[in-house]
Amino acid sequence: MTQPIMLRVSNFKAYVWDVDDINILRSHHHICGILTGTLPHLSSQNIFLGLPLQLMPEEAVLLVENGIAVLVDDPSAHHTPSPSALKLWKEARLDDARQQIALTEEKGSIEASNPDRAMSENAKRKRKEREERRARAKADAAPSVPAEDSPSPHPTSENHSQPAIGEPPDSAIVMPSKSYTVNIPASSSNLEWYAPHSHASLTIAREAGIWLYPSTLQERARCGVFRDLWEKGYYMGGGIKFGGEYLVYPGDPLRYHSHFVASVVEAPDATLRPMEIVAHGRLGTGTKKAHLLCEWNDETQVVSYLSVEWAGFG
Repeated sequence: MTQPIMLRVSNFKAYVWDVDDINILRSHHHICGILTGTLPHLSSQNIFLGLPLQLMPEEAVLLVENGIAVLVDDPSAHHTPSPSALKLWKEARLDDARQQIALTEEKGSIEASNPDRAMSENAKRKRKEREERRARAKADAAPSVPAEDSPSPHPTSENHSQPAIGEPPDSAIVMPSKSYTVNIPASSSNLEWYAPHSHASLTIAREAGIWLYPSTLQERARCGVFRDLWEKGYYMGGGIKFGGEYLVYPGDPLRYHSHFVASVVEAPDATLRPMEIVAHGRLGTGTKKAHLLCEWNDETQVVSYLSVEWAGFG
């Protein structure tokens, strides 16, 4: 039997820090979440994100209720390390960084020694043509200066202790150093001082004070609708940008566009204004999606669906 996935809870939010767990959640359980961590050396930090993966509360509830994951109080799981354990951890991290740098330098030297190794014949020909064009352009742009008018290669200066203009003194010359991107483990699972205590049910987690969702009718309705759509085989993502609770995908969002924008109606007798129906219909049609009204019945635990699309008249 496989071990349940640890959802590390901090400030009542569930996170996944292990890449393998993220892969299992997406490929086997069609749970996507949202990457919220930053990546080094990337300028578009609001587009390309990394670990950890933050789950929607409905996703975390579904995983715990199905026995796929457990909740862990992450802040209390980190204990104070001993000086010897901290020293060993620092040494291991430095050794791992040195190994990564050595492998990067070895790969770079191999590629530099044989730059044409991975190039096709067509690419080699184009590269040769580019180099010839650059050489001709450089030769044409070079001015012809008579020998007697050419400046002396060694400019004279009355004060030899002062460097020439534009030339830094020897002490100011700084050799360029290469920068490397070193991968470090994001998860705390292998730390000696990390001792997580898992909660296998929402009731136990609620009693421990680390998880409260769902606690209202609206939250229970969201969980019920999310579970029903999930059991039908759909993938869900956040739908706040499209005026709903979820975007509903027929497959992995990396391969498919969403077909529906889902809004949760918490009860059969809940008020729904006509202007809301018109707005949902027009917005969904404008974004090439149908708007899905998902009505939750808390007594029967059943979801009823109504799709709305805008139709032009006249």
